[in-house]
Amino acid sequence: MSTTVDQRHLRDILMNLILEPEGFTPENAAGGLRSIMRGEASDAQIGGFLTALRLRGVDREPEMIAALAQEMLSNALIPCIELDGKSREDFGIVADIVGTGGDGWNTFNISTTSSLIAAAAGLTVAKHGSRSFSSNCGSADLLENMGCNLSAVLPVHVAQLFDEYHYCFILANIFQPSMHYVTKIWRELKFSTPFSVLGPLTNPVIPNRAVIGVNSKTLGPVMAEALRIMGRRNYAVVCGDENLDEISIAGDTHVWHIQESGEIKSYTIHPRDFGVPAHPLSEAAGATLEDNKATLHRLLSSELEDRDIAARDFVLINTGFLLYVAGTASSMEEGAKIARQTLESGKVKTLLESFTKATWAL
Repeated sequence: MSTTVDQRHLRDILMNLILEPEGFTPENAAGGLRSIMRGEASDAQIGGFLTALRLRGVDREPEMIAALAQEMLSNALIPCIELDGKSREDFGIVADIVGTGGDGWNTFNISTTSSLIAAAAGLTVAKHGSRSFSSNCGSADLLENMGCNLSAVLPVHVAQLFDEYHYCFILANIFQPSMHYVTKIWRELKFSTPFSVLGPLTNPVIPNRAVIGVNSKTLGPVMAEALRIMGRRNYAVVCGDENLDEISIAGDTHVWHIQESGEIKSYTIHPRDFGVPAHPLSEAAGATLEDNKATLHRLLSSELEDRDIAARDFVLINTGFLLYVAGTASSMEEGAKIARQTLESGKVKTLLESFTKATWAL
């Protein structure tokens, strides 16, 4: 097959990246991704581009990450958050809690559960997620197994779901359709690429606040700077001391908190800051999809067994921190208390049941 003009364009970008890396710019990175997401690249070129970006160390350069994320967003389906005379501002703060995955711990679905509790507590949540790439059970896997028809949720439905439930799941492959050119190659490469960190940066709802987990303490300040470059404020990047992409229930968690001014404030938090005891991570481990589904059912139904206490507390501190970052709670401890009260009230179970039914009625 002959090489097209578009393929030659990406080939030139790839050659620049490989042979003259010191001259490779964020604009070049965005241009390469643009060609891929327009369907202009061959599989070999996509694999070469992803591999070269990894070897080039782009996932350690915030300017490159920001440029790639902005290009992804420019190709995404951006929902219009307006409904019956209500503007985006009328929906209040919109938040997300999401992680990069890839930390190897295979914990229970913490951010997914936290997103439901936060929404039941009254915070509007746009939960960005996908089916599993690196864990036993991705966020979409769990919710779909609980009965949700996530593939039916389109950009046109987001405002309606926010209005009725304070919750919407933003399934990446629906809202980022151009990513299908990359996904197959990405899965086959079997190693981390810069795309592993772009998902949390590219929620097409563009939340006002977010808690973003990363799987490496060295990546934390890089992600925070990339978010700052992208204009995000009141976002917090977190990494458990074990290189966990959640707030750790076992001990310290490192935080890089982007202030309204754009300053990045670094600090460390611990379960005790939430009024919650620490637990070994092994006590909150996830296993199979069915195991995680059963754990979520017990949590939402207040049918806890002794083995569920660590997972419950793990969820409470992550939800509590999201509520704190979003301004719903005045402190981390208050956030965890609100999370526990909401969980024990049965509101979260009702929310999930109602949201599930709504996804089948769209």
